[in-house]
Amino acid sequence: MDREAVDQLVETQDKYLLLLQIHNLISDRLHKSVLLFYFVKTKTMKNFLVIFTLFLIFSCKKEKQVNINPPTNKYFERALIFKKNNSDSAFYYFNLSKNDFLEKNDSLGAARALVNMALIQYNKGDFYGSIETSLETNKFLKSRNDIISKKIFTSNYNNIANASNSLKNYDSAIVYYKKAIINANNNEAKYICYNNIGAALINQEKYKLAQIYLKKAIYADSTNNYSRALNNFAKAKYFGDNNYNPLPEFYKALEIRQKNNDGEGLNSSFETLSTYYYDKDKKLSLEYAQKMLKEAIQNNSPDDQITALKRIITLQPEKYLSNFNKFDSINDNLQTTRNKHKSQFAMVRYDVEQKNAINQKLTADNRIERIIRNVGIGSLSILLIVGFFYYKKRKKGLEQEKELEVKNTQIKMSKKVHDVVANGLYHMMIDVQNNPEMDKTKILNNIEKMYEESRDISHENIAEKDFAQRFINMITSYSSEEVKVLPVSYKESIWENIPYNTQLELYYIIREILVNMKKHSKAQRASVKFEKNDKNLTIRYTDNGVGIDDLEQQKGTGIHNTENRIESIGGDITFEKNPTGGLIIEITIPIQSKYV
Repeated sequence: MDREAVDQLVETQDKYLLLLQIHNLISDRLHKSVLLFYFVKTKTMKNFLVIFTLFLIFSCKKEKQVNINPPTNKYFERALIFKKNNSDSAFYYFNLSKNDFLEKNDSLGAARALVNMALIQYNKGDFYGSIETSLETNKFLKSRNDIISKKIFTSNYNNIANASNSLKNYDSAIVYYKKAIINANNNEAKYICYNNIGAALINQEKYKLAQIYLKKAIYADSTNNYSRALNNFAKAKYFGDNNYNPLPEFYKALEIRQKNNDGEGLNSSFETLSTYYYDKDKKLSLEYAQKMLKEAIQNNSPDDQITALKRIITLQPEKYLSNFNKFDSINDNLQTTRNKHKSQFAMVRYDVEQKNAINQKLTADNRIERIIRNVGIGSLSILLIVGFFYYKKRKKGLEQEKELEVKNTQIKMSKKVHDVVANGLYHMMIDVQNNPEMDKTKILNNIEKMYEESRDISHENIAEKDFAQRFINMITSYSSEEVKVLPVSYKESIWENIPYNTQLELYYIIREILVNMKKHSKAQRASVKFEKNDKNLTIRYTDNGVGIDDLEQQKGTGIHNTENRIESIGGDITFEKNPTGGLIIEITIPIQSKYV
């Protein structure tokens, strides 16, 4: 606005035009100076009052907008820098920022830091940890009405739902998707949640109900969200009515995803089409499964690679072994990476909390030192009393150690009898069952071998020259037409630098595991993988059986004996569920230790 226009407005006293022009002028400091100049020129007090009043109104309005900015601090800003390229560092600084917010009684800032931590945990596959962090976030959200809190609530509930969905807890996922919808402040976010609810209902085989939510989801503005909803909508209609032809919608969704180069969406379309053609055209089903594998490798999606390989294994039996090895390797790496992140996130939180505790302890120690100087005699008396009780406790502990040593000797003898006699007999039964044409001489040799082992339970055996061959024969003897047991990466050199007592313990341990597999697991496939480096020998057992739902509740004599044997040779054993179904047991034995 030029000076002549301002002069004209002041002279004409056109309040309406003045109001509009002032709104534009006050955003610029130079224009404010121009207004002041014209006030001096005209010396009109009435004009000055109008301008000054409007200046205050707009200034207050602008100040109010500044105050709605989300809370932040130096650690939070640093975390945002790392978030895209280094999630581990981002998690560390979000944790620091959370503690800094709490020290300043800023619960909203703490919630904002926590929800970012939960999202990082979810993206790295730490689903339980992500849910725990999200639930902790809710404790710090006191209001549901302001914009920032609603955004955090929406993101938080959606994250809990996604993590629950990944854990196949579909009922819980649906509950939290609905909570996210209630707090969502835009329709696109709601459409995404409607699609996710529909997908969860499909997994529960509630196809009619799924269609209700997916019908809402297809109104999404984003083509990626639309194609996702369209694909799921057609899937729900087809599963609900096998006479329905979903292919036009399946291919339309695929076309959109190819155009948008949507890698995750392409994986979904290829999996959907492979499933559709599985009972109709095995060749076409295999083709789409292979496309899914290729796309999953390109966009670095190990979960989708595993899904594709599982389908390829069933459709391509002539390449079973090579495909199974790929599947086993990817699955192994995925579980290792996720376990690493789980422990890493836990250690980061623990480390930060410990540092805070140390700082608080140092402050408290300064106060304690002053008290000790004033109450020296009392402190000395307390130390003497503590020392007396410590002595008594130590004495009692030594007595318990002696009792435990006697008990361990008894347990050791008991487990040797169990492993040599009970498992030996069962192993012979399996061997005869899997090899009905076995000659009598071999059976008698096996019985004689078991007799010698039983006779020598109370003292050390002499090392066998053919132990490596005996070990692999024992593993392969459990393989039959119904159950395939595959040794992976086994070499005779694996036993170099491993004392015979350790070899023998591992022989009994693996035999115990295979006996339990044969008795209880109902597995169709199992593998025993061997890895050795300068420090450790690792044996990883995997099967696709029924698994163990509650290890502590279902532990029997065999598992307890196995754990005792591992402990006796300084090793470590872990039991965990196989994400694809079944059980994973990992045994680690140190090469250089007092045990070997």
